Order: sequence, then structure tokens, then C-alpha cells
Amino acid sequence: MSRTAVVIYNLGGPDSPEAVRPFLKNLFSDPMILRVPAPVRWFLSWLISWRRAPVAKEIYAEIGGRSPILPETEKQAVALQAALGDEYRVFVAMRYWHPFADAVARDVAEWNPDRVVLLPLYPQYSTTTTESFTRIWYPAARAAGLSAPTSEICCWPEADGFVSAVADATDAAIAKLSRDIPFRVLFSAHGLPKKIVEGGDPYAHQVVRTSAAVLARITTRDVDHVVCYQSRVGPLEWLQPYTEDEIKRAGGEKRALVVVPVAFVSEHSETLVELDIEYAGLAREAGVPEYVRAPTVNAAQSFIGALAELVKSAPETGTVAGGNICDAGYRDCPCRREAA
Repeated sequence: MSRTAVVIYNLGGPDSPEAVRPFLKNLFSDPMILRVPAPVRWFLSWLISWRRAPVAKEIYAEIGGRSPILPETEKQAVALQAALGDEYRVFVAMRYWHPFADAVARDVAEWNPDRVVLLPLYPQYSTTTTESFTRIWYPAARAAGLSAPTSEICCWPEADGFVSAVADATDAAIAKLSRDIPFRVLFSAHGLPKKIVEGGDPYAHQVVRTSAAVLARITTRDVDHVVCYQSRVGPLEWLQPYTEDEIKRAGGEKRALVVVPVAFVSEHSETLVELDIEYAGLAREAGVPEYVRAPTVNAAQSFIGALAELVKSAPETGTVAGGNICDAGYRDCPCRREAA
């Protein structure tokens, strides 16, 4: 019987208040995040983590002092394992905190699979997320003596079960609104510096595709909607419009809001604190009559089914997209690189 190791991976998050600063140091040490020369990046990562750690600790204190991303991902792994069956084994890896790629690669090597499938829990591809992980995975695999053929699933922005799960959550959120109040749906995604996207990163393009696919699936027709971006840091110009600006605009127009996270597949600080606490408070201050946040897909059956289908249909080696290959011009798309 052929044995396939499936490595699902995400950003990671601190598992205690003491882990906040080293987690931030790892994050800002990544050359795909801070694109500056190594000595400058080392200094900036130290400085940023030192300055941001107290604020970040306060954020995580709102949700129990730690990020829920690992336990939520482990639930997804259990559900995916059940959907795939005994020929597969699902492993969980994180980019900036435990379990790190090197430890997971050793676990995979010990299981001795016939092939490996790398499955990001980022629906939309970005050099800052998916590529950041694959860059460290292969050296870790070599160091662990893992040489099995490997397939990379680069993205799945329009995977049917994923879109269905987000649409169901959106429908349920819309149903909570009062019938006589005009409303707008905000498809909110984590932001990126604009220069990264202008350099050929397909992330924003794929976020728009996901949002359009969800709009086509929900039961309410002709919904007023905006794709917007949250969680920006630093002085650079980031993708716009910003979610907080759209909240203020809706308040001025007296429109209710349904906020749908389209780039997160599990709850963590950006949803539980930024959307549910900070932006909900901003909505009240701005005069938004009603503010409803749709939950992330978590381990919804249709979503897990979509992941299972992606794994089962992946080729033995190479890079594959879970949807259409990106339009021309997105030179950071790995599928286009392989085709070139």
C-alpha cells in the first residue's frame, strides 16, 4: 500500500506570553517578510519584536494569552486524516513557531512515506506565506534524510468546498441582520505591502477571485460588497481599501456590515481580536447600525472535503494550483514559473 505524507502548514502563533517576542523575532527575520539585506533585517527584527511584544501580549491576553491557531489546525488535521484514510498521514507544521518545519520533516522521514504532499492552509498564494514555508521545507527535508517525491499545492482560491463553506457562513451572518437596514459585505483579507503585489505576487488577484466565487454562491443576490484589507503594520503603503476605512464609510452611510474573512481558515488574533473586538468597537464609534462577523471555515465538512480532494488529485511531483493558474503578469506564481 502506497503511503502519502500530507504536511498542512500555517503561520503559527505564540503558545504563551513568553513566546510572543521570539515568535515576532522569527516572523520579522524572514527574508520574504522584511526584504532588506540580512544585517539590516537582523537588527530590524530585533527592534520590531522588542517594540511590538508588549502590544502583542495585550492582544493575546484578550484570547487567553496564546494563539489558538495550532489547536485549531490540529482539529483540521484530525478531520482531514479521517477524510483521507489509512494510506495517508497528516502532519501539522508552522512557519514561525512550534511545530517548526525541521521537527516535522524528521517526523515525516521516520514514517518513511512513498510521497509527500505540501498543503498550505492559505487559500490564496503569496510569496510571503506559501513560498516562505516551501523555501525552508526542502532544506529541512534534506537534513532529515527525506527524499520522497514531493508535490506542492500552491493555492486553492476557488476550491468548491472551501467556497461553499465561506458562502454558508456568509448566508448565516446576513440572516442575523435586521431586514429593513441596508447592508454591505466586507470581504476582509490580511494585507500586504503594495510593492510586493506590484512586483508580481498574485495574492490580491486571488483574494478577489475567492470573493467573487463566494458572491456567486450565496443565496442573496446583488449584494453590495467590498474587498478590503486588514492588519497592516509599518510605514509602507499596503493594499487598499483598508478594512477600518470601509467600516467608517459604512457608518457614515448608516449601512450595516457583514464582515467575512476570506484569507483565514481558522480563528486567531486577526479574527478574534482585530475583527471581533477592535473593529467591532470602531463600528460602534462610527455609527454602523449592525456589525456581524462571519466565522472562519475551521473544520467545516465541505472545507475538509475540498482539502482531501486537493490531496488525492495532486500529482506525484511538481507544483499544482487548486484552481485556475494565475493571469499573465503574476510572475511570482509558482505554476507560471514551472510552465516558463
